[in-house]
Amino acid sequence: MSKEILLVVESVSHEKGVSKEVLFEAIESALAIATKKRYNEDAEFRVAIDRETGEYESYRTWTVVDFENLDEEEEPNPEAQYSLAQAQEIKADAVLGEVLEEQVESVAFGRIAAQTAKQVIVQKVREAERAQVVDAYESKLNQLVSGTVKKMGRDMAIVDFGSNAEGILTREHLIPREVFRVGDRIRAMLVEIRTENRGPQLVLSRTTPRMLIELFKVEVPEIAESVIEILGAARDPGSRAKIAVKTNDGRIDPVGACVGMRGSRVQAVSGELAGERIDIVLWDENPAQLTINAMAPAEVASIVLDEETHSMDIAVTEENLAQAIGRGGQNVRLASDLCGWSLNIMTEEEAVQKQEEEASRFINEFIDALSVDEDVAAVLVEEGFTTLEEIAYVPIEEMLVIEGFDEEIINELRNRAKDALLTKAIASEEALGDVTPADDLLEMEGMERELAFKLANNEVVTMEDLAELAVGELLDIAADLGEEKAAALILKAREPWFAEEKASSEIAS
Repeated sequence: MSKEILLVVESVSHEKGVSKEVLFEAIESALAIATKKRYNEDAEFRVAIDRETGEYESYRTWTVVDFENLDEEEEPNPEAQYSLAQAQEIKADAVLGEVLEEQVESVAFGRIAAQTAKQVIVQKVREAERAQVVDAYESKLNQLVSGTVKKMGRDMAIVDFGSNAEGILTREHLIPREVFRVGDRIRAMLVEIRTENRGPQLVLSRTTPRMLIELFKVEVPEIAESVIEILGAARDPGSRAKIAVKTNDGRIDPVGACVGMRGSRVQAVSGELAGERIDIVLWDENPAQLTINAMAPAEVASIVLDEETHSMDIAVTEENLAQAIGRGGQNVRLASDLCGWSLNIMTEEEAVQKQEEEASRFINEFIDALSVDEDVAAVLVEEGFTTLEEIAYVPIEEMLVIEGFDEEIINELRNRAKDALLTKAIASEEALGDVTPADDLLEMEGMERELAFKLANNEVVTMEDLAELAVGELLDIAADLGEEKAAALILKAREPWFAEEKASSEIAS
């Protein structure tokens, strides 16, 4: 029997590529199950196989437990558990948690044990194969992988990588109108490894912008060598894409290097992506200049940044408007994705009209808040002032350069601006209601004063009150928060709970 065990381990290990130790443990488990069936289903057994000779010994085991303090769900099992008193009768220095053993006669590695061992081994082999797949592909996450189309379904393609590894390409990750047949070679990005009961799933994508970057790394040696960097990519899969490139060597033109001789490099990437048209633009640290580059081939007449809303107003000529927007808004959408700013496209006439309307609004606000005439308010707006805060707190030196303004006028304007801000703040707090939020809610990270008062007036006065809310309940009070921010605030409020639970568990242990 001992030779038969060694033979099984040797042959299965060689055939399936599974370590011998895993197989020995599987057979030990199978023999323990067979021993349990022979002696007592409620008892526990351990089998130890000598790795050199294949000889094995069996032991019945008892765990020393505190019967009075078992978990509510745990039923005592006298056949496999001893109380501390019982254990100490057998072994004087026994302690809780210790396992006591008694050798019993081993069952033969016969038909029943062999069948059980086979089932366990098959399971262990599957687990080992799954682990091998995960180990082999973890290092390839977010990289290009190649395989063969094994099966094409209505909603997905199954890609075979060999060695029991398969990838899945769902319809949403396939380029639109892209057709593959069984046996075709295919390249895709490995974007996720899902560990499921039936085995690990390698999730692939041909639509991610990352694939564009990786393909250029393959086609352009300067990128692989970090002489050229791709600092942004945006795609409308199968239709059009934009990448932003920069060089770390001033002697090299990064756009030309990516295009290649007669467009050979960019065409190779485009061919891999079902003919996707690729714009290569020069990266610039200045977001306005980067946006101008990204809007190509449309020419930008003027551009205005709004840091607060992270948006840009882009003015183009009437003739350039359709090209700037692109078919279905494609050009401006890709440029926006590439730059990370919200882009508003308009004609030069619309831009002038908008600027005049904004200037008129600022002038009227300054006339009302500062009690100045239209000429003074217009001068402030022309000098770039758009808020009372800027007038109240900008360094006085910056205002002294304004023609006709002396120190006395500037101090008067600053004081009026501060008074107007104070009046506005008092009116705002009065509008929020009479209930004052607790200090812990007001001072909580991520909490805004106005929101804290709004919560307090809805009986959410402390961090504890906020912690007890569901996301939906918080959105009922402050719908403009958005689900993500609401969830983050509630989690922040619950942090003291988690700290208490951790402290309790550490004390218990």
